[in-house]
Amino acid sequence: MNHPHSVLISDLHLSEGHPETTTLFFKFLEEKAQTADTLYILGDFFEFWIGDDDLSDYHLSIIHALAALNRSGVKVFIMHGNRDFILGKKFAALAGANLLKDPSVVDFYGHRVLLTHGDQLCTDDIRYQRYRRVANLKWVQALFLLLPLAKRRALAKKIHDSNPHRKPGQYRAAIADVTLPAVEKAFNTHGIKDIIHGHTHKMDIHHYPENKRRFVMSDWHETGSYIEINEQGIMMHSFP
Repeated sequence: MNHPHSVLISDLHLSEGHPETTTLFFKFLEEKAQTADTLYILGDFFEFWIGDDDLSDYHLSIIHALAALNRSGVKVFIMHGNRDFILGKKFAALAGANLLKDPSVVDFYGHRVLLTHGDQLCTDDIRYQRYRRVANLKWVQALFLLLPLAKRRALAKKIHDSNPHRKPGQYRAAIADVTLPAVEKAFNTHGIKDIIHGHTHKMDIHHYPENKRRFVMSDWHETGSYIEINEQGIMMHSFP
């Protein structure tokens, strides 16, 4: 008999160009998520998402896998990341998933935890935070969705390829990491002692005064990472 537990993942960056990651994700669903109460996906599930009307065979295979997991009794929650911030209600309905606000405080078996994608904690990255504010404006997203699919796909690729973090030497890594003031503010604002996020791809557990902790999940390639939460606490694992 399985003990009650939830699993959390982030930053899979799924795309047709990386079939090995997709295979690893399906393996994770079968071996780990299938036995959980709930699966939480904390952003950047896809390399990029240009709208719920972009339902290729590849995208449908992912949607059907999540829907099957949900039908088996596992609740699925998905949070927007900086690559798939335009995931919408149609995707959620087809996948049997619930869209989760970023950030969200979730009660796990009597233990309150702050879940966030993590990008809003990177406050030293002024250029990115400016882009994030604009990209998350509802009217900007609505205008983007009015464009033809081909135009959206080209624009998404241009934004993706122009990301300064993808060009070594042009951006200091520290700028793209979380800042202590942002983390402390999150602890104090939400009245919690544990934060879980992805985005920075730096798998680790950071400890702070008063027994506060910040869990960071890695991105997925040949291997991935996930967090399991049960009545005993929070545990981080590599997968497989």
